Amino acid sequence: MESCIFCTMEKDRIVLENTLAVAIKDGFPVTEGHSLIIPKRHVSSYFELTIEEKLACDQLLNSVRDLLVASDPTIEAFNIGINIGEAAGQSIFHCHIHLIPRRSGDTEHPRGGIRHVIPHKGCYPFS
Repeated sequence: MESCIFCTMEKDRIVLENTLAVAIKDGFPVTEGHSLIIPKRHVSSYFELTIEEKLACDQLLNSVRDLLVASDPTIEAFNIGINIGEAAGQSIFHCHIHLIPRRSGDTEHPRGGIRHVIPHKGCYPFS
């Protein structure tokens, strides 16, 4: 689609690619190394992807993770996230998967991880 920033992005932004997907550095990273995995076919939702496209995205998630870990010993963990729909915070309606490297101390309370997208829901008791 000609108005989609992922469909019209410059090819030099691509870090890795395979036949069905590309990986780029996020333009507005939340941590150093924050990357996006984007299927080449324009669909708005992960649920619209074919099995082959999901596998291609998964392959790039693993490859980008390997590159990041090999190049940055401070990375200790990752969050993987997908916003599907406006109510979930999706702002670019071309499916994309966030791969966010995490480091000790990058947030005061990491427990709960992605549960923190809803304020005050990330922390929960443990026995």
